[in-house]
Amino acid sequence: MDTFIIDVPVPSMGATVSELVVIGLKVASGDRVTKGQKIAELESEKSVFDYEAPGDGQIVALEAKPGQSLAPGALFLRLETSDGSLRHLESKGAAAGAVLPPSASSLKPLIWTPKASKLAQEAGLDPAKVTDIAATGPGGRVSGDDVAAYLAKHKA
Repeated sequence: MDTFIIDVPVPSMGATVSELVVIGLKVASGDRVTKGQKIAELESEKSVFDYEAPGDGQIVALEAKPGQSLAPGALFLRLETSDGSLRHLESKGAAAGAVLPPSASSLKPLIWTPKASKLAQEAGLDPAKVTDIAATGPGGRVSGDDVAAYLAKHKA
């Protein structure tokens, strides 16, 4: 069968959701996936949900990483597939050779809830550069309360 590469976007969760945070990835570049397989866990301001593979294939590029905030419609991953029903998602960009290596880091990145990220930014902090904050929220995420405690400790 003929294969092609599709661009799989971040899902839209409705008009009121402007960003989603990648809580965790269940796949890496090079992995084979099946339609409906859980590939990631995403969080909006109101809920956490599983993100599933749109079809069978092999991941050729994984654009998202844990802790990253993404807008609906942004590129999430590229998938090589032979599923003709996904032809409308065919990539106009990178070819199959543009494979991203799986990320390997000895330090687990901090995962920020959307509220915590917003509070930090309003206080003039860049969440990507803050590494010494306690993450006591669900699943080890940085919560709004964690940001408040961090600000109180560092402003005193």
